[in-house]
Amino acid sequence: MVSASRMFQLLQGHIQPAGHRSRKNRLVTKDGHCNIGFGNIEYSNHFAYVVDLWTTFVEIRWRFVLLLFVASFTGSWFIFSLLWYWIAKSNGDLTGQNNTDGHVQCIDNVNSLTTAFLYSLETQTTIGYGGRALTGHCLGTVALIIVQSLIGVFINCFMCGVILAKISLPKKRAKTVTFSNTAVICLKKGSLCLLIRVANLRKTLLIGSQIYGKLLRTTTTPDGETIILDQVDIDFLVDAGKDNLFFVCPLTLYHVINRSSPFYELSAETLPQQDFELVVFLDGTAESTSSSCQVRTSYIPQEIQWGYTFLPIISRSKTGKYHVDFSNFSKSVRVTTPHCVHCFETDADKRNPNGHNQQKMGIDNLGFQAIDIHDSMDITKM
Repeated sequence: MVSASRMFQLLQGHIQPAGHRSRKNRLVTKDGHCNIGFGNIEYSNHFAYVVDLWTTFVEIRWRFVLLLFVASFTGSWFIFSLLWYWIAKSNGDLTGQNNTDGHVQCIDNVNSLTTAFLYSLETQTTIGYGGRALTGHCLGTVALIIVQSLIGVFINCFMCGVILAKISLPKKRAKTVTFSNTAVICLKKGSLCLLIRVANLRKTLLIGSQIYGKLLRTTTTPDGETIILDQVDIDFLVDAGKDNLFFVCPLTLYHVINRSSPFYELSAETLPQQDFELVVFLDGTAESTSSSCQVRTSYIPQEIQWGYTFLPIISRSKTGKYHVDFSNFSKSVRVTTPHCVHCFETDADKRNPNGHNQQKMGIDNLGFQAIDIHDSMDITKM
């Protein structure tokens, strides 16, 4: 049977004692990177990275891509230069070997390892200065030049594809979508809401944009099991709708804090002592490239301001052009806000003591009022 103290923690969402502020490690950084590491992976599973070679090279850092670029070309030139040097040595073309007057070389002007490397480079890059060339005397040189040319084309295609794929990654488009540094809690449309601001820094749209959130926290089940990073869905709304947003100017997202919200038990005092992370996602398709991208950010309790609202940033000039002032994008100002959701609901009930009777009023005809029909009343049967 679960103890009363544990049940109290469950109901209160693990509210910590006043004065104790935890330093929570983020799962998602402010710029959207996931702060997670994998350990104790079986050695055989690392082979999966080799099987999915293309994705592995696309996801590695640029420093390793450049290192791979230089190593692949330089390494192939040197390996084939050793083969050309071996052919020249086998045919007696090197300097210092006893060549007869009627000796025919396999490759003109390849008489050392340095000249063999230069010929390998000229062959694979199709430079062809004209000083070194095949004579056609050795059949092995014909087969080797075919192999080197095919491998050179493959390396060119692979490296150009990797570089082009990394340049056009959708996450680069996400760099031009930004969220406000903090979130605020205030009244909006008669409800207590959590507000977040997001902006698209490019004039090109994100088609089919969708916004949603996940609340990450550590919970304890009634059975006593501790669940780390338990995820709870957070619905965000925008005045223009929830899906297929017209994301041409900065938008203010808001989450209504009601009885179904995980923030329902919070108050202005207990918020800074909480231990959770709010991750916000924005999915969309870039209009210019038709590639899907996702933008992420996160907020911890210390980054949520209770009793504040964002400053306005959109104005219209005398010429009729709309102007966005990004200097006030993350700035907020204090406003009158209820101490907690319970306080707001209590005050609303006090301001409307006849709210229960007003629910019986007609909607279309305000002069109509419904009455209660008791069971004791006589009903005439037709």
